[in-house]
Amino acid sequence: MKKIILTIIQVAILYVFNIIGGFIAKLLHLPISGSIVGLFIVLALLHFNVLQLSKIELGASFLMTEMLLFFVPSVVAIIQYKDQFFQHGSQFLIVIVLGTITVMAATGLVAERIMNIRKILKTKKKGGVIIVCCDWLRHHDCCRLLLCQMAV
Repeated sequence: MKKIILTIIQVAILYVFNIIGGFIAKLLHLPISGSIVGLFIVLALLHFNVLQLSKIELGASFLMTEMLLFFVPSVVAIIQYKDQFFQHGSQFLIVIVLGTITVMAATGLVAERIMNIRKILKTKKKGGVIIVCCDWLRHHDCCRLLLCQMAV
């Protein structure tokens, strides 16, 4: 019972970030959804350790496991507009398949690139500044000075 109540509270916390993101997106006339702004707020708070992962982990896990439930309105819309679906169904199918392939390929390439960068970068610390040496730039010994903690 305690886990259920904790999950409900954490989902409510995530919903508050969704509302805040929506307010910011509307206030600043941003061309992106408020829920995306809310996700970036959560990401920033997690990154800077203002918000601990344990405070939203159960709620986020619940939302991820029940994600299929959020696609029910899409299915209802398909049923409601079945005439257009039958008329342009092949075009919809092509867009869905190409979109899925594009997202999968982009995700795989980005993940692979990040893993390669983590393997390639070597760090040295000189006078409080991190110098990242890149083996893949053969004509330079060191390619970039970083003042952040990008080093692995």
